[in-house]
Amino acid sequence: MRVAYLINQYPKVSHSFVRREILALEQQGIHVLRIALRGWDAQVVDKEDVLERERTRYVLKDGFLPLLLAALRMLVARPIRFMRALRLAAELSRHAERPLPVHLVYLAEACRIVPWLGDEGVQHLHAHFGTNSAEVAMLINTLGGPRWSFTVHGPEEFDKAPSIALAEKVRRCEFVVAVSSFGRSQLYRLVDPTFWPKVHVVHCGVDSTFMTVSSALSSGKRLVCVGRLCEQKGQLLLIEAAHRLTAEGTDFELVLAGDGELRPGVEASISHYRLQDKVRISGWISNDQVQKEILAARALVLPSFAEGLPVVLMEAMALRRPVISTYVAGIPELVIPGEHGWLVPAGDVDALTKALRTCLDAPDEVLARMGDAAHQRALDRHSTSQGAGKLIALFRTSARAGT
Repeated sequence: MRVAYLINQYPKVSHSFVRREILALEQQGIHVLRIALRGWDAQVVDKEDVLERERTRYVLKDGFLPLLLAALRMLVARPIRFMRALRLAAELSRHAERPLPVHLVYLAEACRIVPWLGDEGVQHLHAHFGTNSAEVAMLINTLGGPRWSFTVHGPEEFDKAPSIALAEKVRRCEFVVAVSSFGRSQLYRLVDPTFWPKVHVVHCGVDSTFMTVSSALSSGKRLVCVGRLCEQKGQLLLIEAAHRLTAEGTDFELVLAGDGELRPGVEASISHYRLQDKVRISGWISNDQVQKEILAARALVLPSFAEGLPVVLMEAMALRRPVISTYVAGIPELVIPGEHGWLVPAGDVDALTKALRTCLDAPDEVLARMGDAAHQRALDRHSTSQGAGKLIALFRTSARAGT
């Protein structure tokens, strides 16, 4: 079977789960055409991402002229379908964040992609994220392209559901994937119950190297937080908690593995509290380096304010490390407090500080027991091959319905 994946930017450091999903599909015999709007010049650190960039076709790489020519060719070849897609693009722009000209560019992108799909014999088109890539996929289908679907991760898609016409995308697609039951419930809120059967939960998978590593628990006092430095991940609150631990004399190290738009603010907070000897920011690191940072830590901490279902929690659990996180979105579906780590109310610095202190003071045998339970939990719920198998079944059902 031939499937196309459409992503806004691919590959991307913080979205390695998309790469793993594609490779898992191919390991099970699915031919995947990779299409991205942008990403040909993005910085990547994993060698696997470098290879993926070479395998990807980029819609915007050659500039605006090919888009204009593609739109003109589509207008001549399929005038009725083109006008339907044009009308849809105009309707989508009415309540959107971006003005009509941007949606016309999406239409031109769709016009350029349609011949690629036909030349490759693609039977189903799948987009990741419910934003512009899903709109382009919807326009492709309106132009006569294959049946389509998309994966919703959150939280951004749920935050701006009306402006990205998320409900309309659910109504028009063949099916939609949520990465957690929480995500499914948010999609249920948007559409009439007659559309609920379209929504399927398929968990993101963990890289097999995380599942198979055998490692003893680190006996040190290091904690690691892996993720983009941004407002929703709660790193500023974590720095406040680190300040409190320091003030009371608790011994620890904290590594912030990642980078992002909040880095200047995080660095300023570290400097303000004079935590330079306690807290280190690594910047973007490769998948192998993420694994090493987690293995060198006592536990992973992710004090998020908003989430979908963080892959890094699954990775840490697969590596037999307890986790400290928040009662947000799909996280409580994965982490059972007291069994796999600790959960605290989002935004509660007192509770976060207490959980960090409890983890740092916990006997090694307690953490090892949590780590073993966490590993089994990740193994049972987040196998990449199992997730790919569920997607393949959905793709094949869609293809049969289209014949």
